[in-house]
Amino acid sequence: MKPEHQVVEALGQFLIQTHYYASPAPRGTVILVNGSLATMAAFAQTVRFLQPHFNVVLFDEPYSGESKHYNANQRPITKEQEAGILLELIAHFGADHMLSFSWGGASALLALARRPPTMRKAVVMAFSPLINRAMRSYLETGINLLLNCERRKLGMLLNETIGEHLPSLVKRYNFRHIISLHEHEYQQMAFHVSQILTQDTRCYLTGSADIKVPLLFVNGDLDRYTCPEDARHFSRHVRHCEYATVTGAGHFLDMENKDAWTQTRDAVLDFMTDREWRAEHTDNEVLAPLRLTGANRHKLGLV
Repeated sequence: MKPEHQVVEALGQFLIQTHYYASPAPRGTVILVNGSLATMAAFAQTVRFLQPHFNVVLFDEPYSGESKHYNANQRPITKEQEAGILLELIAHFGADHMLSFSWGGASALLALARRPPTMRKAVVMAFSPLINRAMRSYLETGINLLLNCERRKLGMLLNETIGEHLPSLVKRYNFRHIISLHEHEYQQMAFHVSQILTQDTRCYLTGSADIKVPLLFVNGDLDRYTCPEDARHFSRHVRHCEYATVTGAGHFLDMENKDAWTQTRDAVLDFMTDREWRAEHTDNEVLAPLRLTGANRHKLGLV
């Protein structure tokens, strides 16, 4: 099913391109939050298992994807602004579930701490409250490449580190996506990385005790950058936590292989729905091959 397209004004200064996938039998509406340098196309496999059961909302940040040509992008935006944009989109679409990926978890947690009234549950995938040695090395190398717009070196770095377990086809499309980005997108990512390296992710956990909805944290057991053990430190900050580990998967979880997709699907839908109901409605779901054709080829994004 093709999505409905809508441009939504946010914070009185940004225009946000959104895609809305209507479900044939919705049990709610879930909004998906991209990682850094990523676009809506990075959620292709996630939409595949969510849309049969939920209305799904995707969006691109003002500086990326289908939103960037609507906005001036003269200066980086903060995670607090990203959280504000997310809150306005939640209200606009009446979203009652949220799913974030990688650094999208930072703005997701900030938004949840402000208790959007419609929200019932949220899933945070491939995110950690700690900057471990592997992640710090990756970020310290990456920030210099970002500041100098070293496009090819950056594409290679991403595929060799957090993207190490991706299929070769996806790596090729990711590389093409990364080297095609505008300079302001690299500056935006460098801005966030500099904050992370100087303040650690604790700055994104301020107020997390105010989050009231249940959270599920999903991490891959092969992910050296946001590993399951580090993710469990969220229990120190957030009241209602559950955890799921996807075996045989790295940072990109449902994008990496069929078994990882199935495990991710089951963990997310078990959390978002009644387990018995989900079992009755997903028996016949089959993972179709990831189709990267046309415009979507260059929009995958990575982190």
